[in-house]
Amino acid sequence: MVERIPITVIILTYNEEVHIERCIKNVIDWADEVIVLDSFSKDKTVEIAKRLSAKVFFREFENYANQRNYAIKELPIKNEWIMFLDADEYLTEELKEEISETLTKTDCDGFYLKRRFYFWGKWIKHGGYYPTWILRLFKRDKCYVDRAINEHFNVEGNIGYLKNDFVDDNIKGINEWIIKHNKYASFEAEELANFRNNKTYNLNNDFGKYWGSQAQRKRWIKEKVWNPLMPPLVRPFIYFFYRYIIRLGFLDGKQGLIYHFLQGLWFQFIIDVKYLEMKVESKD
Repeated sequence: MVERIPITVIILTYNEEVHIERCIKNVIDWADEVIVLDSFSKDKTVEIAKRLSAKVFFREFENYANQRNYAIKELPIKNEWIMFLDADEYLTEELKEEISETLTKTDCDGFYLKRRFYFWGKWIKHGGYYPTWILRLFKRDKCYVDRAINEHFNVEGNIGYLKNDFVDDNIKGINEWIIKHNKYASFEAEELANFRNNKTYNLNNDFGKYWGSQAQRKRWIKEKVWNPLMPPLVRPFIYFFYRYIIRLGFLDGKQGLIYHFLQGLWFQFIIDVKYLEMKVESKD
């Protein structure tokens, strides 16, 4: 059994009863502190979290960046190191052991972790989905978060990379996925409209760098190529072709076809439709 380490795991929740037990049980005997920041769930999320000995706090949801920044700055966290997990995520045993060994001897202020993404029980390895590096582990006083949706963690200091995976495995079902991504599409469309109208994109204008981290390169491409140059309603088909054919998404089988089509084409198309709708409404 892995020994407890001085780290605080923070989980943001809203109606996550289907996931929260798996998530908390995964870390409760490993992390020194587990905190759930709940947005007034209407299901059994809070009841389950308290039963499993997690500390529960409440805050009305605004957007992901504000929620995470509130957790970093305002919650009574007792450890220097913190890690954010979504309720549908969990750590592999190999990653927990690696973190336990690394934090005692590192001079880094944060770490990128490798995300292993599952859809309908299938590990999505292609289409540019693995490895995806996400900054989730860092010293509390070194980090802030920007962007309302698909938020980015920014760490001031040295950043390292850990070799083992954490797992993203949402089991709520396709209806919940569509509802969630319809909301995300509204945020993305509004962001696109603001970018094209005002030429502003994010709170940290220096984040996008082609030769930077994976996340910085994606931001640079979005700022310099995708949003300003690619025509709406055409770009979703280009992106799907890139993911499914060029990046070998077809190798992910039936589940891969469904996921790459929904996330790589349908979701991107809905963003563009919502953006065009905003343009029409702004002229009325």
